[in-house]
Amino acid sequence: MTHTSTTTQRTGSGLALLAVLMPAMLVTVIASDMVNLVLPSIGAEFGASKAELAWVVTGFLLMFSVGVPFYGRVSDRVSLRRLFGFALLAYAAGSLVCALAPDLLVLVLGRIVTGVGAAAIPVLSIIAVTRLMPPDKRGMGIGVISAATGIGTAAGPAVGGGIGQLLGWPALFWLMLVAALALLPAVLRVLPDEPPAGAGRFDLPGGILLGLGAGLVLFGITQAQVAGFAAPSSWGSLVVAAVALALFGWRTVRAAQPFVPPALFTNRVYRAAVAVGFLAMIVNLGGLVFVPLLVVDVNGLGPGTGALVMIPAGAAVAVLSPLIGRLADCVGTRPLVLTGLAAMGVFALFLSTFAGDTSVIPAAAGMLGLSVGFIFVMTPIISAAASALPGDQVGVGLGILQGAQFLGAGTGPALFGVLVAARQQSGGGSVNPLYAGHEGAAFSDAFLAMAVVVVLALIAAFRMRPAAAPAAAPSRDADKVHHA
Repeated sequence: MTHTSTTTQRTGSGLALLAVLMPAMLVTVIASDMVNLVLPSIGAEFGASKAELAWVVTGFLLMFSVGVPFYGRVSDRVSLRRLFGFALLAYAAGSLVCALAPDLLVLVLGRIVTGVGAAAIPVLSIIAVTRLMPPDKRGMGIGVISAATGIGTAAGPAVGGGIGQLLGWPALFWLMLVAALALLPAVLRVLPDEPPAGAGRFDLPGGILLGLGAGLVLFGITQAQVAGFAAPSSWGSLVVAAVALALFGWRTVRAAQPFVPPALFTNRVYRAAVAVGFLAMIVNLGGLVFVPLLVVDVNGLGPGTGALVMIPAGAAVAVLSPLIGRLADCVGTRPLVLTGLAAMGVFALFLSTFAGDTSVIPAAAGMLGLSVGFIFVMTPIISAAASALPGDQVGVGLGILQGAQFLGAGTGPALFGVLVAARQQSGGGSVNPLYAGHEGAAFSDAFLAMAVVVVLALIAAFRMRPAAAPAAAPSRDADKVHHA
């Protein structure tokens, strides 16, 4: 009795939990986007080329793509408090290294360490909501986390451009250092320190193979954007990635307790959630990257001003995400996901049609519709996946789901970047017969390709049928909340 009471006091209420997780997510998302607008300043200070500067972003993204499934799996046997505390300390250490970096190499190393910490926060935040909040409140909790993502996505470029221009790029990393250290005491107080019940062995070789494969896929596609798929750094990485993933599959069917339980993908709802999440994230990040590029390249806006077109989308996501979470708790997943994907497809086609418009209003409106549609997709999908999995598979399941989303976030912009570069080089008109402009034809084709990806996501989403959560013993953490 005393043990339960003490644990409940430490974990706190659902509001206290969200009050910690939301700013943690906000800091993570801002960190991933804030450096884009200050890369020219960094390059000028260190005398670095564009290819070298790309590692400031790529190093962070690689650690993110490798780390997300690892943290999800480890959370099934290590307490949330310890994992989250480690993540914030790693994040703070990486930010300190970046702020004091005397050259580009040290800056990239600092970003890699920051990525090691940042990778934990999205997946652990969702797992914490799933384990520590009652089932009828999970959708709302996930919606609040999604709202932080929307705010961070809109604020990241503005924070990076504004603070970087006013105080210099190192100030961005000092800000992130202070934020991480300020969150640490609250995390240690709110999150439980006990590992989940029934934690089993950890298949480290399988995890390494999965992380290596995912990281090399992202690296190979990123290199294709810089040097083309014919470059050895691109196709070589993709070949090694394919070998690593094949070995991971072999390990999965051979190991007694594999890193990813094969039973995970016998769940129809979960399989569809992973596919839809991956495809929807490709489109969402494609819009987040190429709408600002469109208004800069075609409409002639500066990078800081161009980032302003993202603010309506970020504000709408922040306001609607908790509401959509509550709606998902009431009406179910499939209707919301299909509605959201339909909206994403319509607005991707809208962006393709008006990519050459002299006004930036169509670009802002298209991004607004794309972002709102995306939130209608992702918030219910995460909640449905968490509810469809047994308690001992939630950590690894959500880790794989968020890893798939992040892989989509990394590969989508790179693939669309290759398409835009090829179309700009060819100088041809847009494939979209509704497009009437000229200068933005390459962007029009990229947005049209996004609409095609949405169609693929719709096909996968039609396989999401309502399913009852499987009978399983509740996790130890969930018991604490229900006893509170």
